[in-house]
Amino acid sequence: MFDGYDSCSEDTSSSSSSDESEDEVAPLPSSLPIIKNNGQVYTYPDGKSGMATCEMCGMVGVRDAFYSKTKRFCSVSCSRSYSSNSKKASILARLQGKPPTKKSKVLQKQPLVAKLAAYAQYQATLQNQAKTKAAVPVEGFSWGNYINSNSFTAAPVTCFKHAPMGTCWGDIAEGVRVEVPNTDCSLPTKVFWIAGIVKLAGYNVLLRYEGFENDSSLDFWCNICGSDIHPVGWCATSGKPLVPPRTIQHKYTNWKAFLVKRLTGAKTLPPDFSQKVSESMQYPFKTSMRVEVVDKTHLCRTRVAVVESVVGGRLRLVYEESEDKTDDFWCHMYSPLIHHIGWSRSIGHRFKRSDVTKKQDGHCDAPPHLFMKVKEVDAAGEWFKEGMKLEAIDPLNLSAICVATVRKVLADGYLMIGIDGSEAADGSDWFCYHATSPSIFPVGFCEINMIELTPPRGYAKLPFKWFDYLRETDSIAAPVKLFNKEVPNHGFHVGMKLEAVDLMEPRLVCVATVTRIIHRLLRIHFDGWEDEYDQWVDCESPDLYPVGWCQLTGYQLQPPAPQSSRDSQSSSSKQKKKAKSQQYKGQKKMTSLQLKEELLDGEEYSFLQGTSDQESNGSASYYIKQEP
Repeated sequence: MFDGYDSCSEDTSSSSSSDESEDEVAPLPSSLPIIKNNGQVYTYPDGKSGMATCEMCGMVGVRDAFYSKTKRFCSVSCSRSYSSNSKKASILARLQGKPPTKKSKVLQKQPLVAKLAAYAQYQATLQNQAKTKAAVPVEGFSWGNYINSNSFTAAPVTCFKHAPMGTCWGDIAEGVRVEVPNTDCSLPTKVFWIAGIVKLAGYNVLLRYEGFENDSSLDFWCNICGSDIHPVGWCATSGKPLVPPRTIQHKYTNWKAFLVKRLTGAKTLPPDFSQKVSESMQYPFKTSMRVEVVDKTHLCRTRVAVVESVVGGRLRLVYEESEDKTDDFWCHMYSPLIHHIGWSRSIGHRFKRSDVTKKQDGHCDAPPHLFMKVKEVDAAGEWFKEGMKLEAIDPLNLSAICVATVRKVLADGYLMIGIDGSEAADGSDWFCYHATSPSIFPVGFCEINMIELTPPRGYAKLPFKWFDYLRETDSIAAPVKLFNKEVPNHGFHVGMKLEAVDLMEPRLVCVATVTRIIHRLLRIHFDGWEDEYDQWVDCESPDLYPVGWCQLTGYQLQPPAPQSSRDSQSSSSKQKKKAKSQQYKGQKKMTSLQLKEELLDGEEYSFLQGTSDQESNGSASYYIKQEP
């Protein structure tokens, strides 16, 4: 791990230098074509004479700068290490996860061929990085700058069980050490140095090179799941050079002793971390698989669609009848909106038969076990009945929780729900929710949790009172005990940043903030946009992701709207009213490249931003008693 951390004094013929010394070392003469690395003098071969190879560590350098009369070793420490097995060697071996062994084995460097290959690998990496950056432009938006400049906090990765590493994140926290590329270096090859995590923001970490202490001048953000982040010890096993940053290279004469002292007992990434990242980004859904998905033009039915692409577990589905493949729909593979072929028939859900009479070559039905399972329910006893009233998130306006009615009871616990006062005559805007869905609530939920309930359109008797409405419509409320009251220990807090899908335009993943928490229900605000675009989302929704998810998966992130866009949408919203659309694309937000051209007509409802948001994970006072 610490290959090459042996030091030499300014006078290479002296043996009085101590291994524990951390005094400053004098600058080396600029006339020498050498590189100062960990107090050790060496250079890469340039085809000229006067070169030597250290018999201990294998480092190549200028012969005149080597230690001893025979010039066999690059430093005093290498000379000592060659003949003795010091205490530090044992520490180094333990840090590497290896049993103590001979010094020559523990500190042996890779041969010169490996160093020469490093440059070629570095060039290839640069080319790959350039391709990656070009593939996922974010128009200059930087999560690191955004968080630093505003002192934001990001939701931890453990809040997102469906995201890569969400269930195996472990103890990654501030203080964990990693090996990363050293960008403060003039070497032509890619070299590394050890850095510690200063701050965590989802997958992104703020790193500080070891040796900078409280100096944050060279701190940098990176994605910890990236290919250039490694556990301490990786360089030693891979034959990669560890070189201190140029800014502090003269700070210590014995970098090896410094690092042993700093790293002994410190935590690092598990050795199989990159393998776990890779495994967690393997998705069972493949292109050309056929599924049933909600028809975005008629929410009451499903259609057959084909998986066109898979990005980070998100599926781009193309409806089977779309010849030019432009009629598509985005959702996560764990979305409740997709099902296996035959699901609609099995539960009695409406289904649009495909005009494609024969399955295309290469297409296959996605196996049922790939889809998210819902909890089994017992509908034999007291159960939902047609006409029962409840409260539900409007699928065409996710910022609103509305008065709703059970319109049809399907098999396996599924219900068709209609929003009172805005239903189509043919029921084409009914929406299918499972009885355990966190998007439906008993009568009184909004009142007890200080959320403004959206009354039926055209209902004149305001303020809305459930007791009066039930009596006027001669209907009953669905029993409270039939609803899902489980509240997981989700870990979200108000103000946390994340990346969230705009479910009204589900191809977009945007910079977002948690602004309210009602037990398991989260109010998601899209940064830079009016509150009217907020959406109510469940804490376990597969459409929420940690900061850095887009960068990790190669998905396009929509940055906060610029001020000009905010001013435009603010003035437009005052002049025009919004309305719901039959298409599952309600209030669209502008992308970072275009302004919204049209705001639809309809009524606006604002939410109470009270101070009594219940952020606890308990279910106490979850519902109020229904009036007789």
